[in-house]
Amino acid sequence: MSSYKSLKEECLEANKALPGTGLVDITFGNVSVFDPDSGVFAIKPSGVDYDKLQVDDMVLLDLDGNIVEGKLRPSSDTPTHRYLFHAFEGIRSIVHTHSRFAVSFAQAAREIPCLGTTHADYFYGSVPVTRALHDDEIASGYEWNTGKVIVERFSNISPLDIPAALVRHHGPFAWSQDSGAHAVETALALEVVAQMALQTMAINPSVEKIPGSVHNKHFLRKHGADAYYGQKNR
Repeated sequence: MSSYKSLKEECLEANKALPGTGLVDITFGNVSVFDPDSGVFAIKPSGVDYDKLQVDDMVLLDLDGNIVEGKLRPSSDTPTHRYLFHAFEGIRSIVHTHSRFAVSFAQAAREIPCLGTTHADYFYGSVPVTRALHDDEIASGYEWNTGKVIVERFSNISPLDIPAALVRHHGPFAWSQDSGAHAVETALALEVVAQMALQTMAINPSVEKIPGSVHNKHFLRKHGADAYYGQKNR
């Protein structure tokens, strides 16, 4: 029996949850879950239908990219996940989708501004968009360099305060320091606020961002040192 059974089960459950959220079409999406104690992460295999996924289909790799367990090829986005696990200390799970509203912002090379409290509950600022990859970055090490431009964009941003990024011309990556399920929730929240922002800007193209005092209140009451949102020990 695999010593990574619980890690693979968590990864499987998170991946199988994606279709029900409406975040994925066909097989355009993947979730990875990292075990910091063993230095190993599980990720969805490439191109396998979600309804056909089994626990033993999950591919296990170390942070050097070596396959630890698994007979299938890992997601083609695996190097991006690996780069982010290397760079963003404390994150446990990463979700990549081609969800339609977030992709629309990524294709337009526009950040998602914080216009209201729904956004403020999850993201402590605008969700940033990366620069475009250079031709040489596309030709060699494309997926690894996708992680590189995300990390580059976060040079002065905490990835725990804004747990998502838009890769220009590509789409969203979201993550969580807690679990695969929470990373999927973050990806869903990202899509919701992207849709809300797009619709709000269509109604009022000159709309202003949420006042800082309201943004601070909503984010910090949920994530701050003195957070009081939700229930303790649940």
